[in-house]
Amino acid sequence: MGKFEVTIRKNGDYQFNLKASNGQVILSSQGYKSKVSCMNGIESVRKNSQSIERFDKKVAANGKPYFNLMATNGQVIGSSQMYASEATCANGIASVMKNAPDAVIVEIPAEE
Repeated sequence: MGKFEVTIRKNGDYQFNLKASNGQVILSSQGYKSKVSCMNGIESVRKNSQSIERFDKKVAANGKPYFNLMATNGQVIGSSQMYASEATCANGIASVMKNAPDAVIVEIPAEE
């Protein structure tokens, strides 16, 4: 089963990473000023990840494919890593669709 790991960045913002059952990060969020906003972002991923049309495939300047998960208002909720091919990018989207709805939320304490 996948999991959302919630961390605090050095600047104090909250962020989440969605990890697949193998521990690989499959989606990363932006920074959020509050924990509540970060948790709302996770709920948005759970909901929007079930609609294939919410995944916006892109190609980076280096030619590597990646995707953004979009909210209904057009805002980016999370971004993937860069992939080696279109096929591995498609696998990443399938992994987000599979893992996001039931992923547990784990809070990682900030390092001192």
